[in-house]
Amino acid sequence: MDIKYEEPLYVDELSLKTVRVLGQGAFGSVTLKVHPGHGRYAKKTSSIRLKENLKKELRIMLDFRNHPRIVQASSEHLHLGMFLKDCSIYMEYASEGSLDEVISSFRGKPLPEHVIGRTTRMLLQGLEALHVHGYVHCDLKPDNILLFPSTSFGEPWDAKLADFGLSKEPNTYHVLKLAGTNMYMPPEVSEVPEGLVGQALDIWSLGCVVFEMFGGKAEEMETGGTYVWKLEQEISPVAIDFLRRCHTWHPWNRASATELLNHPFIMQRVVSLRVLQPIPCPPERRQYLERPLFTPRVRGPLPTPIGPRKKQEAEGSVVKDQSTVEKNDVDNKKRHSLLG
Repeated sequence: MDIKYEEPLYVDELSLKTVRVLGQGAFGSVTLKVHPGHGRYAKKTSSIRLKENLKKELRIMLDFRNHPRIVQASSEHLHLGMFLKDCSIYMEYASEGSLDEVISSFRGKPLPEHVIGRTTRMLLQGLEALHVHGYVHCDLKPDNILLFPSTSFGEPWDAKLADFGLSKEPNTYHVLKLAGTNMYMPPEVSEVPEGLVGQALDIWSLGCVVFEMFGGKAEEMETGGTYVWKLEQEISPVAIDFLRRCHTWHPWNRASATELLNHPFIMQRVVSLRVLQPIPCPPERRQYLERPLFTPRVRGPLPTPIGPRKKQEAEGSVVKDQSTVEKNDVDNKKRHSLLG
């Protein structure tokens, strides 16, 4: 991927002040740094033995410089610590925290469905960019999804993909046993641990993230190594179908990021009306405003795995992509046909 840099990325480390630790883990720590004239940075520091992982993360961020769904590097350099015991990189600071923090704040309750749909669309935009150029994230989970102030009025945040230390780069050999967190890994990781990493791995992980935003819980199967996700609360039929597309058991039958971006769950728009005072409107407009604002719901748990997509299509359970979900004035009959 050819990148044209508008200006060099540079961080003046001597002028930075440490504000607080943002997070710590097995691979290092992230701290918030402030520069008096240039704002805030997130500094990620790892042991020198993990230098190659950190270099790869920096390289991928630079490869996708200026992409709105990929966390951006603030410096082009890998910075070495004193006595060469550690190394660090600088990136933009996610002032809204991580998706994991948001999910935790809901204490097992689901996020609003339209918020889940919008967040998922942003994640798919980032995954599509990675996949088109031959990358696989390999460790997609709420911890690695960072949130920034929204660029759209009335929306809570903008989401970006982060943490590419375990990612697969184009034309490189990468086996499944080197992939990320078990709860978010597809069944092929435990069944064929020596198998090669493919983009379907990220799609399964995305489905796990969507389950979690809906309040879902992961349960380890009796055979061990593979987790299935279940829901206890009701969600819309179109959301159920989206999750089926992500969690098809066989990787070659899972939908691609591009296909999922056209799914009705991603394309639908939930209309919320805030009436401050009665406003007269023509009869044809009044008819539209009186339509139901929310999609029909279904009850019961949603277990996984769910069978191959071809089988679903044969049983008529797959919702077909339709551009009509984009239209605000679609009649009520067509709207329910999309969800059926």
